[in-house]
Amino acid sequence: MLKASITSRIDLAELSRVQQIVGSISRSFEAKVVGQTRLRETLLISLLTGGHVLLESVPGLAKTTAAQTLADSISAAFHRIQCTPDLLPSDIVGTQIYDASHGTFQTQLGPVHANIVLLDEINRSSAKTQSAMLEAMQERQTTIGGQNYPLPSPFMVLATQNPIEQEGTYQLPEAQMDRFMLKEVLDYPSPVEEAEMIRRIDAGVYSAEATPTAVAGLDDVRMIQRVVKNVYLDPALIHYIVGLVYVTRHAQKYIDPSLAALIEFGASPRASIAFTQAARALALLQGRDHVIPEDIKALAARVLRHRIILGFEAVAENIAVETVIDAIVASVQTP
Repeated sequence: MLKASITSRIDLAELSRVQQIVGSISRSFEAKVVGQTRLRETLLISLLTGGHVLLESVPGLAKTTAAQTLADSISAAFHRIQCTPDLLPSDIVGTQIYDASHGTFQTQLGPVHANIVLLDEINRSSAKTQSAMLEAMQERQTTIGGQNYPLPSPFMVLATQNPIEQEGTYQLPEAQMDRFMLKEVLDYPSPVEEAEMIRRIDAGVYSAEATPTAVAGLDDVRMIQRVVKNVYLDPALIHYIVGLVYVTRHAQKYIDPSLAALIEFGASPRASIAFTQAARALALLQGRDHVIPEDIKALAARVLRHRIILGFEAVAENIAVETVIDAIVASVQTP
């Protein structure tokens, strides 16, 4: 059982300030993006932890609008990169250009040097370009002409994948997908939400002149990132997280054998790290200075869906990875 008393490392004034900032960002987001509550939550978790998000959805579900709106609301630099097969690593990280007038090379930084970067359809870029981007995500710097250039802080990447039109794409290797903290899957809006989208278009909400006013700054984000690290995570919940990840690797001992047989590879230790970081951020978003088991359960699909590798039998039997994740969560006793 969890301890009855928790010694908080976050004072009430600090928690109140965080809630005020997060609430303002959320309202700014909702004023422009219809629905997509889970997407808003996922983007905020990523922003507050310095993690990255892999997003899967069909076209037209407000991915670019969501990323741009989040950036505008915190005065962040935003760049969108449309991935294509002919995109080069230098097109992303930057390059050196010869200045004939001075006889020297000038460094031109690429679009990855922004606070929020949208990699649209990352699976359409070549493996070499994907690798360059993922290296920047991991190392938080780029190397141009033998010199290192640090990326700005905060820094987050939202990479999208289109589940349709797979011809001419380069699927991300599993080891590279593991570097994304969370994977979110979007669905179509409800009829009510779609009607509201049309109403807002008619009202000019999405016009170029309707850029939302910033409600927070980068210093506020950096402050909250420091506070997130102080959110209390009970040792019992750490064991719970590790237990969930352990079951993904030894599923045959814990879940239905027919489901366990579908798993080819379980999650790496990065999953445990992602759980702890994301759970702390989710607790703070919900106004708490401590993590509860429900935070971890709410994140299970987002943390594990791109880390559990299913065999071809799952595709043949039309079994989604979320079905396996639900079975894994049910098999581990809640603290």
